[in-house]
Amino acid sequence: MGSMGQWGNDLYTGKASVPFVARRKLWFIIAIVLVAISVLAPFVRGVDLSIEFTGGSQFTVSAPDSTDQAIATDAVHSVDGEAEAKVTVVGGTDIRVQTTQLSQDETREVSAALAEGYGVDATEVTDSFIGPTWGADVTRQSLWGLVVFLVLTFVILAIYFRTWKMSVAAIIGLVDVLVITIGVYALAGFAISPAAVIGFLTILGYSLYDTTVVFDKIRENTAEDGEISGRTFGESVNLGVNQTLVRSINTSIVAALPVAAILFIGVIWLGAETLSDISLSIFVGILVATYSTLFVSAPLYSLMREKEPAIAQRDQRVLGARA
Repeated sequence: MGSMGQWGNDLYTGKASVPFVARRKLWFIIAIVLVAISVLAPFVRGVDLSIEFTGGSQFTVSAPDSTDQAIATDAVHSVDGEAEAKVTVVGGTDIRVQTTQLSQDETREVSAALAEGYGVDATEVTDSFIGPTWGADVTRQSLWGLVVFLVLTFVILAIYFRTWKMSVAAIIGLVDVLVITIGVYALAGFAISPAAVIGFLTILGYSLYDTTVVFDKIRENTAEDGEISGRTFGESVNLGVNQTLVRSINTSIVAALPVAAILFIGVIWLGAETLSDISLSIFVGILVATYSTLFVSAPLYSLMREKEPAIAQRDQRVLGARA
């Protein structure tokens, strides 16, 4: 614990430093590769959309004698051998079966097969039809919400930090988080559901919080830079990132641990698969948000400002004085 505290103190004073700005070309290359993989992932592996987006039939078996998912799959295939069936255990006691769209006769036959297979009365099996238009409405509203969120974020950050370049760097970091998280989702083979969409939007708020904390320290450092300062603009930015590094790591760990418990214990161990969609998106998003703030947004902001004539001239004077 003492060594960790000493390391954090050294980062804050500048005695120790992680080269976030100096090695930004490397970080940008890594970021571009990750984004490219994330963009290509849905085309290579395909995107698994939940029934809320594709439409279909859904059955719920209440309090069955067994939670064996193979029984439900066999029941569906006994009626329609080509129908796709997704079976999950809900609440540890009930069985939920989602299939491609079935006719009314097929729906009745599947309900009867499920009741017989799980040893329950026919009244314990409920069925419903979900149309794809509902998913389209959710998608459209989510996209509008995302656009409004990004616009408001740009305006508020520009007013608060008094520079639009910091807003641009923050927005690029947010998009980076969203794209990579969706790419991980596609590579992991998880279905994108309304819960996952909620998770995607949730992590943007966390990413914005982390970025604001780091940028606020960067603004404080760069505002102090004057003619007597011995730091270049990039060095002041890098110092600000290092001064908030331990806080960012601690915040991410504290935020990720409960979500990890839901994901790994609740989903993998206890089988509560209804939590998998939102927990995976938030867990991955927290980790990616921390990475994006430190390795993408902050170095990008430094790059954008270093080209300004006043800053470039002052940096030359600082470097000349050192020589």
